[in-house]
Amino acid sequence: MNNARPYKSERSENLHGTFAVPGDKSISHRTVMFGLLAEGTTTATDLLEGEDVMATAAAATAMGASVRKDDQGTWHIQGTGGKLGQPKEIMDMGNSGTSARLLMGLVSGHAIEARFTGDASLCKRPMKRVMNPLTEMGAGFTDHQDGKLPLTLKGSSTLKAITYELPVASAQVKSAVLLAGLNAQGTTTVIETVPTRDHTENMLKGFGVDITTVQNDNGAYEISIQGGQTLKACHVDVPSDPSSAAFPTVAALLCKGSDVILKSIGMNDRRNGIYKVLQNMGADLTLENERIEAGEPVADIHVKGTKTLQGVTVDPEIVPSMIDEFPVLAMAAACADGVTTMTNLAELRVKESDRLAMVANGLRACGVELEEGPDSLTIFGNGTPPRGGALIETALDHRIAMSFLVLGLATEKPVTIDDISPVNTSFPGFVDKMAALGAHISPAD
Repeated sequence: MNNARPYKSERSENLHGTFAVPGDKSISHRTVMFGLLAEGTTTATDLLEGEDVMATAAAATAMGASVRKDDQGTWHIQGTGGKLGQPKEIMDMGNSGTSARLLMGLVSGHAIEARFTGDASLCKRPMKRVMNPLTEMGAGFTDHQDGKLPLTLKGSSTLKAITYELPVASAQVKSAVLLAGLNAQGTTTVIETVPTRDHTENMLKGFGVDITTVQNDNGAYEISIQGGQTLKACHVDVPSDPSSAAFPTVAALLCKGSDVILKSIGMNDRRNGIYKVLQNMGADLTLENERIEAGEPVADIHVKGTKTLQGVTVDPEIVPSMIDEFPVLAMAAACADGVTTMTNLAELRVKESDRLAMVANGLRACGVELEEGPDSLTIFGNGTPPRGGALIETALDHRIAMSFLVLGLATEKPVTIDDISPVNTSFPGFVDKMAALGAHISPAD
């Protein structure tokens, strides 16, 4: 692999300190996108500066926004008032599915044409799940291979509103349709039978948009937005990312004698499933200083490496609230005592990589007994960390890379990943921050 940077992690103990987790990736993306659409200048503190969010910022700039950071670290997004400019260059989304899918929805309601592409990993991910409803609304898609990037999107200023029931639980698809609905004629409604992340709904309200959510007689949620609304600039304090926080959390649980506090972590009920599952596994994990910031619940997480985790059966209904955290949960399960069963995981097959296969293959190489199904993973733990000693293929997937580095902090032999570079998409400074706690992570020889 050209320019790959292999890294290894070795058994560590007594991780200790206070850990500053980067800003929430989902909220950071939406801050930039909504700031692009808004009238006035949106400001944001603690915006995630990973490669994924910077791809969104570059796209916003290409369509007419001014995006800059001042000397105090505050970001300023000068909006277009809802009048997007024609991008002159191909918009490269890098590794970011969120950037690609949400921006497609945003662009669809404007009379411009945009060419989307991404890295090798993103160009393998399915886009038809977004293209189908957007096409129904009146957007056009050309120059693509079976619904994959690269593709060209031709937007329309006369989109028609639709009612769309999500075929899969996906906050990205929901958000894309709602963003297209901002410029559609009539009321656009998205129906989800399984609740997904609601940052789009929460934040649009903060930007002055009238958007409603009701639960129908069948128990499904109907989210509706009236077309023709203009966003108003506001200030956003971005909470720390609960998905990123899961890595130092699990590391502290697996390293004996650890005592770590993670500050101001977002605790949205549709994002915090990993922490509920870890508590069910017997983790010494408590939420402290619970509060509301910028309309989102946050808390400090206090985690100690004092107990052996116990295997559990993960409730399938909790899956959407922790879909990105299953790789690192699998690392915890590999060190737990007893069987951990995870089902309803088909969505993991179409993430930055086939995460279900990547996790299963990597754990097997580390000496873990498991069973992999089409949408399930069963891990047979014996209460002690596995052997380790493997070289793990990351497939440009940041969460696979960080998960196996976390596992290597507990295994008998070091665990090596083939490339640390993808970590910068979501967690810049991960290695240095882990090292500050006492974790042994370093370049591989």
